[in-house]
Amino acid sequence: MANRMGSETLLGSYLKDRRAKLDPAAFGFSRARRRTPGLRREEVAQRANISATWYTWLEQGRGGAPSADVLDRIARALLLTDVEREHLFLLGLGHPPEARYRKDEGVTPRLQRVLDALEPSPALIRTATWDVIAWNRAVAVMMTDYGALPPEQRNILRFIFLDPRARAVQYDWESVARFVLGAFRIDAARAGASAQVEPLVEELCRLSPEFAAMWRDNDVRSHGEAVKHIRHPVLGPLAFEYSVFAVDGRSDLSMVIYNPLMPADAEKIRSLIEEWEIVSA
Repeated sequence: MANRMGSETLLGSYLKDRRAKLDPAAFGFSRARRRTPGLRREEVAQRANISATWYTWLEQGRGGAPSADVLDRIARALLLTDVEREHLFLLGLGHPPEARYRKDEGVTPRLQRVLDALEPSPALIRTATWDVIAWNRAVAVMMTDYGALPPEQRNILRFIFLDPRARAVQYDWESVARFVLGAFRIDAARAGASAQVEPLVEELCRLSPEFAAMWRDNDVRSHGEAVKHIRHPVLGPLAFEYSVFAVDGRSDLSMVIYNPLMPADAEKIRSLIEEWEIVSA
């Protein structure tokens, strides 16, 4: 096994450290007659529903690399956070775990402050199913005011395919729509959220013939960086550098940033934000 450290592996050392930090009484185990703090190996194995022998081998660096399923069970048994779970996979398999969909109603205040600090660049946080769960004021004035929508309606695909404003601002709506749908398909599949998106897909197929036709095409697209051109109803033609970033510790979330390509465009957006704030006050 890779990542050896003396006579034991880094994985084994990490597992021992994590179980030593857990209180046996919190899991219904007796604290009596314990030579070391934390859970025993067999107790971790019991909670993970794997054999005690196999778990012991993992800590001792024997038996080869564990499967992703075994690591997932151990992560739950040890109550690992998302970051700790990712570290476990990196040590055990050499790569992070697959993204997993988790319905979330918002972001931390720290992450919201990051979005706000990016103004006048529109920036938002979306889930693997492309629900928008956080945004800054630049998004509200340049794209759509998600705060004025019910939470279940705050979805980028709904905006692209059902809102006439999305068609009006695009120079080539069909190309943009195909790009968005192809990237969405990849994100949902990567996060294992196919079942969660079925109701949305069925609704959009019913309400949008274009969506239904594009969905049947089964196209997939990558979406790291690009230049996006729009025609804003107030500010006129604008160009943005479009970038997508992973959110640290939340592989199911993405931060999308539209950075104005020209300084003059940034000033236009800043002025529009100020006007919007006055009207909204």
